[in-house]
Amino acid sequence: MSDTPSIHHDDWPARPWALATMLAIAGLCIHVVGEWNASQWEPGTAALAAAFAFGPLALAFTIGRDRWKQPLAFAVLVALVMAGIGGRVASAGDRHVEEPFWFAAGVVAITLAMPLFQANFHRLRWRTDYDETHFHVWTDAISGAGALAFVGLSWLLLFLLSQLFAAIEIDLLKNLIDEEWFGWTFSGAAFGAALGVLRNQLKIIGTLQSVVMLVFSIIAVPLGIALIIFLLAVLASGISVLWNATESPTPLLLSVAAASFVLVNAVVRNGDEEASGNRVLRWAALALALAIFPLALLAAISTGTRIVEYGLSPERLWGIIAVAVAVAYGLAYFIAPIRGRMAGWMERVRTANLHLAVGTCVLAFILALPLFDFGAISAKNQIARLESGKVEVDEFDFAALRWDFGEAGRQALGRLANSPDAEIARNAGEVKALTERPYRYAVRDETKTQRIANLRMEFTDPEMRDAVTAYVRSSPYLCTSSCVALDLGPADEPGLRKIAFVADSFVRTEIIDLAVAGQGPQAPAIEIPAENGPEQRPDSSVEIREWTGRRIYVDGRPVGDPFE
Repeated sequence: MSDTPSIHHDDWPARPWALATMLAIAGLCIHVVGEWNASQWEPGTAALAAAFAFGPLALAFTIGRDRWKQPLAFAVLVALVMAGIGGRVASAGDRHVEEPFWFAAGVVAITLAMPLFQANFHRLRWRTDYDETHFHVWTDAISGAGALAFVGLSWLLLFLLSQLFAAIEIDLLKNLIDEEWFGWTFSGAAFGAALGVLRNQLKIIGTLQSVVMLVFSIIAVPLGIALIIFLLAVLASGISVLWNATESPTPLLLSVAAASFVLVNAVVRNGDEEASGNRVLRWAALALALAIFPLALLAAISTGTRIVEYGLSPERLWGIIAVAVAVAYGLAYFIAPIRGRMAGWMERVRTANLHLAVGTCVLAFILALPLFDFGAISAKNQIARLESGKVEVDEFDFAALRWDFGEAGRQALGRLANSPDAEIARNAGEVKALTERPYRYAVRDETKTQRIANLRMEFTDPEMRDAVTAYVRSSPYLCTSSCVALDLGPADEPGLRKIAFVADSFVRTEIIDLAVAGQGPQAPAIEIPAENGPEQRPDSSVEIREWTGRRIYVDGRPVGDPFE
């Protein structure tokens, strides 16, 4: 252990009361400053709410009976950092699309920084005791999870008591539960009280940590065997087997790599004297340590393949960062057993954990700062792909520029709408005119050209023909086979038109706004199945005939029910 003391594992009888009071006040402050009925918070309000949420929490985890100055300084720093991130998220509006990632990066940075602070890394730097750091990682996680569970149980008990008293016409608790200020205050007090009790029992929690690690280390054996079989199968069958099994294997591979990381450390523990002496467990941990790197490489290949195929997007850039962190951990774990010919590989893993935790903390903090615009980077990459001919105009994702890349994407779309290339300008203009994106994944449609070729329109009005063509282009469920569009007349609102699409003797009625090109459905579509209807061919005559009402005919035979 280090000769510089970290936060004492002391028993502070007043801790539960102190933390309950502090977090209850913090919860009340969050309620007071929050704009709960607003669709968009003001940056100042969001900054205050984030500061009141994260600052007191950081102080609650780090404060001790005789040690409060440094934890208070750390809590103030945490509050300032999260206030800045919260204000940035609130001020982003629709100019950016990465707000959840900024916030998550800030939370990751603070989560990693807290055990490092508790172990006195700010004083000891790389002389920080790994045992102490690892101890705080686990005790913070266990005490935090236990406090959350207590909050849930407290609310359940409070609800039952409110119903019990309501049965005898005492509605005080029931009315309190309906008050928002009470919910925030009560939750903060319950969390603080439970956390205070648990933080007073860190030695017992440390023992519980050993039990949890023992259970995890047992799980390492079947997972290690399974990963060996998996990697051998991939080597034998080729990496393409992964792409055939799932469209996006990266999250799965990273999840397994993360599970392997946890289980390796369950065997390695805080030091050689605590590491499991069971040879089977040690070999399983070694197998998992060596498997993390191949799993991370497979995830990197998967991400790279998707980027080559579809180009960059903000989500894929964040995915690259996640994969890079996984590769760094995997490489460190892979090298650890090789250096020194297996001797002391567990100690090298522990050293790598400390260095990588600091590096990941710094990286997460940098990513939470307003230094990079992944939307602008992605938009530039997508435009370059279009202009270089790597992607055809009909396959280019104009909608992604409109909705997925923030203001930088919309500016790029505006430039494309003024492109000298008529086809690019037309597609960009259609998407630019949209007011909403009805189908989030319609951009993946690669059948637009064929569906337009399948379309036949039984009207000559050029404005209506352009609107219907744009509508079909943006609706991947329409005209997958030969179809005919018929004008059914005006809809209930001015500017809207009823259009019937007849395909395979099925009639689908859509409401189209002639003033908006490429829009999705403006009202629920009506699909009318044909019972024993005629076979519809590409050259079939499809028409509207008068009778006592109106209905659709294919080759002179009625299709579906009358629509009037």
